[in-house]
Order: sequence, then structure tokens, then C-alpha cells
Amino acid sequence: MENILKVEKVSKYYGSRSSLTKALDNISFEVEKGEFVSVMGASGSGKTTLLNLISTIDRVTSGNIFVGGLDITKLKGNSLNKFRREELGFVFQDFNLLDTLTAYENIALSLSIQNKKFSEIDLKIKKVANDLGIRNILNKYPYEISGGEKQRVASARAIITEPKLILADEPTGALDSKASRMLLERFEYLNKELEATILMVTHDAFTASYSSRVIFIKDGKIFKELNRGDNTRKEFFDKIIDVVTLLGGDLNDAL
Repeated sequence: MENILKVEKVSKYYGSRSSLTKALDNISFEVEKGEFVSVMGASGSGKTTLLNLISTIDRVTSGNIFVGGLDITKLKGNSLNKFRREELGFVFQDFNLLDTLTAYENIALSLSIQNKKFSEIDLKIKKVANDLGIRNILNKYPYEISGGEKQRVASARAIITEPKLILADEPTGALDSKASRMLLERFEYLNKELEATILMVTHDAFTASYSSRVIFIKDGKIFKELNRGDNTRKEFFDKIIDVVTLLGGDLNDAL
């Protein structure tokens, strides 16, 4: 299998020498093409820091991160902007849609920045809208659609450029249970049918149970990994809960 993401001995410190906080401590793991991986951990465990480093929002203190074989810790300037624009897709908890643009225009934005032709943009948007079940709301503005629909529009925007890696930060955090289930089923579809590679940070065991692997982080280190394998989603959910129980109170504030 092709390796999409490789995190190699990454550490991240904040503060000064007299008051140093270790957010990540020599962490290493890999994600292969077509995997759907969740990262779980209590508040302060380092999971958000990890996502910020992979998304190049923040920089490592030491170690390296490779996406598609490219060491992104070395990128600067235009090379960094090009990488963010073309190789990563982002799905945020608060959607980050532009209120003055329709759903169609929000999805089209990343392709417009790449100077794609309108005919190509239109074709891609209609296809991804069908995949995510949002064809009927493309001409509506964000204030005219539900939270679940907004998140599916955000997901469409994330995958429209066919990025190597989709990063999802608590994508169900602002959704009700029905909308969460619908979004996660669409994520499953994107992963299994379109072979999208997804790395999702979540505090929720139900959300994590839709992925193929879960990485648990505690105190900036990998505590445990679970592979779904042939388990049903319910069986996998139960195994995730077992690990959460093993962690004791560490995730109680997050479940």
C-alpha cells in the first residue's frame, strides 16, 4: 500500500526553558492510502496539536512529517501555500463557510483559486454533490441550510481538489445525532468508494467507530491503537469504549 502520511519522532514544546510544556513527545505513526483513521484523547492530550502540525498551522519542535513522501516540515513560502492548497482538504467543526457565497460557490472556491475552467469546476461540483447528497441545496446560502448540510458542503469543498489527505477536526461536534450519523455515513462512502484518505480528530467514541483504525493519545504519546478489521461498527464501538474505560477518567470529560 502507498504511504500517505508518516509522522516520524515528532515532538512539540511550548513555552520557555523555565516553563516548558511538552504537547507531543516523540510520536510516530503512519497512515496508508485509503485508510480512515481517528485520533482520540482527552483535552490536553496533544491530539489537536498533532492535527495543527500535520495541517502546517503549527511547526514541529523536532521530528519530521511526510505527506505523499514530501517532508512538509521543510516547506516555506509559496511551496507551503501550494501544498496546503493542492494536497490537503480540511473539514472543521464550525464549517468555515463564507456566508456571502452559495453552497456551490463555497465548493468552487478552491478550484477557482487553482484557475480551473468553469466547465471542469461545474462537472466536479455536480459529481461531489451527488456523492454527498447535497445537489438540491447548491444554490442556497449557508444561513438557509441546516448544520448537517453545512458540514456536507464543507466536506465537498475539502475533497473537490482530490487532496492526498483529508483532515477532519471534530466534524460532528456541532451536529445533532441524526446529522452526525448522516455525515459519518458519507465519510464512510468517501473512504470506501472514492478511496479518500481521512485523518479525523474526535473525542466521541461513536464518531470514531466509523473509522478503520483509532489511535489513542495520552500525555503527548500514543497510548494504544485499535484496528476495526472484520468487526461490525457496534463491535468496534464496544472495543473503543473498553480503551476509554482503561484510560479511566482521562476521557470522561470528552464522552
